[in-house]
Amino acid sequence: MLYQTYQFHDDLMAPMRDMARRLQAFSGFSFWEPVNTMSRYFGAAMELISRFEIIHTGPEFAITSVMIGNRDAPVTIETALDLPFGKLLHFAVDVDTPRPKVLVVAPLSGHFATLLRGTVQTLLRDHDVYVTDWVNARDVPLSAGRFGMDDYVDYIIRFLEEIGPGAHVLAVCQPCVQTLAAVAIMSEQKHAATPRTMTLMAGPIDPRESPTKVNELAVSKSLAWFEDSLISTVPSRFGGAGRRVYPGFLQLVAFMAMNMDRHQEAHRKLFEHLAKGETEKADKIKAFYDEYFAVLDMTEEFYIETIDRVFQKAELATGNFTHHGRKVDPGHIRNTALLTVEGGRDDICALGQTSSAHELCRSLRPHLKRHHLQANVGHYGVFNGRRWEAEIYPVVRNMILAME
Repeated sequence: MLYQTYQFHDDLMAPMRDMARRLQAFSGFSFWEPVNTMSRYFGAAMELISRFEIIHTGPEFAITSVMIGNRDAPVTIETALDLPFGKLLHFAVDVDTPRPKVLVVAPLSGHFATLLRGTVQTLLRDHDVYVTDWVNARDVPLSAGRFGMDDYVDYIIRFLEEIGPGAHVLAVCQPCVQTLAAVAIMSEQKHAATPRTMTLMAGPIDPRESPTKVNELAVSKSLAWFEDSLISTVPSRFGGAGRRVYPGFLQLVAFMAMNMDRHQEAHRKLFEHLAKGETEKADKIKAFYDEYFAVLDMTEEFYIETIDRVFQKAELATGNFTHHGRKVDPGHIRNTALLTVEGGRDDICALGQTSSAHELCRSLRPHLKRHHLQANVGHYGVFNGRRWEAEIYPVVRNMILAME
């Protein structure tokens, strides 16, 4: 009844949000200064109430152009491959010169791929970019079957096949495990589409290293607890009716609980900016939370297998990771250059968890390995923001360029 209870509460809140939007529209018509000041504060309060909502559809990437040299080149977003649980998006840039192809593997951890908008925008300066766009599991009919860890790896391989030989892969956070597994499998098979480079950014290759609160929670409960407490059934009104999922709204609550003071302070500042008419400052906060409050559900099998295989058993790090019953050995990777990136203040995937990939890729020669530790950035700062653009991205770009 968890999902039904949430949906019932959200339905009850909808008229209040609608009324707040209507009242907000009338808050700017006072001309007497004391009343006008009260009106601005009232309007700010109404806007905050109207924004008290979790969205279950992906926002737009809204990337229409990119500066290449001194020219603003148009960008067209195309669907290169459409599969039941995920699409392969291609950000086609109107340029004449061929550029390195990069597959960005977005995390399937409660948010949409648009969370990597800044990552993609930066990569587009020098690369032909593709992105995994995972589908909200509550919209996938039961007839599409299951989607677990092995299926995720299959999707990465299929996407690389669609892009073709000579591509590069960059994984952010949770899919670093599946990406490393996919490249190991393709390397063992001497697959023509095996990527030239693999960049793993802030991912739990070995979550036993410097465990964070996220890691500790994952190992503190039994799988039965996760199944009984966090898994729910999609209500009948949605396309995936009857599918068992880990709801995105629960993941959002968990993320917010880790830094509740920070989120409360951000909304206090948002109220002040709105009341003072500081539109530009308010818009930055709103843009972040428009993305942050857009959530998707994960299939039960994918979520439970992630808890079990990635966090509780650390299968990849211990050499016990399998794909459709066959053991996966990163030692087969010989020609795909490896770059790992970690943030010095990452409280989700701490130091050492991603760089452990270098030990697993034991057959790679030293010149094909590189690790970058970015000081003074948290998890989000590894792949977005000022330091990503100015300090981390050049390292990623140089690694890819060196293998072209």
